[in-house]
Amino acid sequence: MHRNMSSPTNDKQTTGTVSVAVAAMGVVYGDIGTSPLYTMKEVFTSTHHPVPVTPDNVLGILSLVFWALTITVSLKYVLFIMRADNKGEGGIMALTSLALRTERLHPRMTWLLAALGMFGAALFYGDAVITPAMTVLSSIEGLEVATPAFKPYVVPISIGILVGLFAFQRRGTASVGALFGPVMLFWFATLGALGLWNVLKHPGVLEAINPYYAIRFMIEHRMLAFFALGAVVLAITGGEALYADMGHFGRRPIMWAWLGYVFPLLYLNYLGQGALILDDPEAVKNPFFMLVPEPLLYPMVALATAAAVIASQAVISGAYSLTSQAIQLGYCPRIQIKFTSEHEKGQIYIPNINWLLLIAVVTLVLVFRSSSALASAYGIAVTLTMMIDTILAFVVVRALWGWNWGQAALFLAFFVFVDFAFFSANLVKVMDGGWFPLVLGLAVFTMLSTWKRGRLLLYEKLTQDSMPLDAFIKSLEYGGPHRVQGTGVFMTTNPDGVPRAMLHNLLHNKVLHETVVLLNVRVEDVPHVADAERVSVQRLPRGFFQVLVRYGFKDDPNIPLALSMCQRFGLVYEVMETSFFLGRETIVPRSRVARMPGWRQVLFTFMFRNAEPATTFFRIPTNRVVELGTQVEL
Repeated sequence: MHRNMSSPTNDKQTTGTVSVAVAAMGVVYGDIGTSPLYTMKEVFTSTHHPVPVTPDNVLGILSLVFWALTITVSLKYVLFIMRADNKGEGGIMALTSLALRTERLHPRMTWLLAALGMFGAALFYGDAVITPAMTVLSSIEGLEVATPAFKPYVVPISIGILVGLFAFQRRGTASVGALFGPVMLFWFATLGALGLWNVLKHPGVLEAINPYYAIRFMIEHRMLAFFALGAVVLAITGGEALYADMGHFGRRPIMWAWLGYVFPLLYLNYLGQGALILDDPEAVKNPFFMLVPEPLLYPMVALATAAAVIASQAVISGAYSLTSQAIQLGYCPRIQIKFTSEHEKGQIYIPNINWLLLIAVVTLVLVFRSSSALASAYGIAVTLTMMIDTILAFVVVRALWGWNWGQAALFLAFFVFVDFAFFSANLVKVMDGGWFPLVLGLAVFTMLSTWKRGRLLLYEKLTQDSMPLDAFIKSLEYGGPHRVQGTGVFMTTNPDGVPRAMLHNLLHNKVLHETVVLLNVRVEDVPHVADAERVSVQRLPRGFFQVLVRYGFKDDPNIPLALSMCQRFGLVYEVMETSFFLGRETIVPRSRVARMPGWRQVLFTFMFRNAEPATTFFRIPTNRVVELGTQVEL
């Protein structure tokens, strides 16, 4: 009697993993999937130390590409770092919060790890600017292969596509997101087919998988090989996206899609380009598009453009998500966030970030005008981010995973050696464009750190000037202000002190509501907080309540909704009987004995004045809000 050994549950799990892996194609692999458009071309035609076209050199470069993908993407990110998840979420913010969770860290070490994570996050904005410019330009440059007559139109067409892409962001990606996965699935299948067609003509390129060719190339050419790493690294740009997007799809689908589909087809295309170059050294001008049969060239340009747009969409969405997380974690002032989907809270649109990115991307295209020129700016931000990831992961594997010093040191030494080799090879490009992501990253880091520092000083100042809450409530037993009907909600960062807004209300209006709610919002270093743990309420004498509302750094704050959850604790929320009292502080720079340099005080004051009002950010009904102003010296 034959028995079917496969269970329905396992079949469902497998089917689910496959469907999620297909969906992940359109988000996770867009950046690394468009790398074949320019990597091999830059190795052999770069203005910085181009590699001579010889059979040995072609095999050496193909071997370096294979082992870069294997070591950095497969081993480091897929097998190691993706295990370091923060409640299922990945990315440099999640990794930083895990590293900071380590006990017995010296305060200076805590500050250093936080600064590293902040700088790594800041560098992502450089990637979010360069990736759309680089990928769209390199895809449209395929028209030049068809006919040189298209050359004057490459930049205008690229700018038109980019402007359309950023203009579309306000509509949300939900409507076209379902197409992204199948398009990228077809894109990788096409990459593999084009590569296989040329590998069959020159099967000897398969030997490049042997690390001997990479080692021989490095030994024989030394400095030239070292500089070549600056172009080889283009093959792994986007590798960190596997970790950053883990929260959307999970580790298993990303891992299996990479190892079982994306990696083999991606590398097969590199092998095909290598085989083509061996047959025709002139193909180094644009080996990707010269792989394509002439009748299919225009359809391939269209498909490459679609893949470039999808890759750009992934980093643009990533910039929105990173900004949202930075706001929640207190590294960025509140700015307007629009939710473009009624079902997916991760589908967000941030107008300010969108238009700033568009201006930077268009400027980049107009200044550099070709993917070859842009290649100098690409890579340095990515390699530095990857090195920061390795350092933070070292702290996690040592302190949280319990690895001994020997294992952790081996992990650090191996991956930092690889990361530093790629980073140092890109340093020679700093003057020719590599400065751009560094300057942009440094500017963003300065703003993030200034905001964090300024908010800390502001909190300390407000805490010093506040009256202890227990003493204030006790004083009400001996008489006090007139109590009026309704509920007064006072938002405060210090739940044990009397909010300034309450003191000002008593000073000017000389009344207090029958029910007084001291509302404290806390953002935890986890992505999401369950609704059951959202609020906690402590009843105090004389009609006072202390309410703590907890959010994760990827949650959407909604204070009225949180207050409605307090009913089970005996606090009834009626919107038309509730007034929200908010303090509006005006920062007055201090010239003497200042704890921040003057320029940072000016920057923080500017950011503070232009932050989105708390009413909008926390979704508080504006017709129920009373704002009371005060001046604060930092």
